Amino acid sequence: MKRIMIIGQPGSGKSTLARQLGEGTGLPVVHIDQIHWKPGWVEREKSEKTVLCHNVHQREEWIFEGGHSATWPERLDRSDTLIWLDFPLWLRLWRVVARSLRDYGKTRPDLPENCPERFNSELYLWIWNTRHSSRAKMGRFFDSAGEGKRRYKFSNARQVQGFLYQLDTTRV
Repeated sequence: MKRIMIIGQPGSGKSTLARQLGEGTGLPVVHIDQIHWKPGWVEREKSEKTVLCHNVHQREEWIFEGGHSATWPERLDRSDTLIWLDFPLWLRLWRVVARSLRDYGKTRPDLPENCPERFNSELYLWIWNTRHSSRAKMGRFFDSAGEGKRRYKFSNARQVQGFLYQLDTTRV
């Protein structure tokens, strides 16, 4: 594995898995939130996000987690592995709220500086409103991946941990 694409809805654990994979493989990790946001929670223009994603795709090695789905086809073409974290809504919402409580006022490592964690009702509403449409879009995308790609779909933490354990044991 040299180029790993991770998709999933908010709270599914994309950033955490990317960090764990990065630590285990030595591959560089790219978080979409570092591309999506500028410091101070300022959203980048779509065209700028697209260019930044394209620049990442051209690298020889990466773990790239997250959205900007306009660039997913190119990212998938360049990837050798696609991971879809398809976790239930209740768990994802719980994780987002717990993350907000735990990290409130602090900037997480997957965000640009000066983007402190906050309670964001717009995010919660977006998670709720896209719970079906976003999942269906990811399902179609996952299914469209060619046979030459390693594909993994995880629906619970035990599956993710088993995958990480398997990677660890194959490196011994």
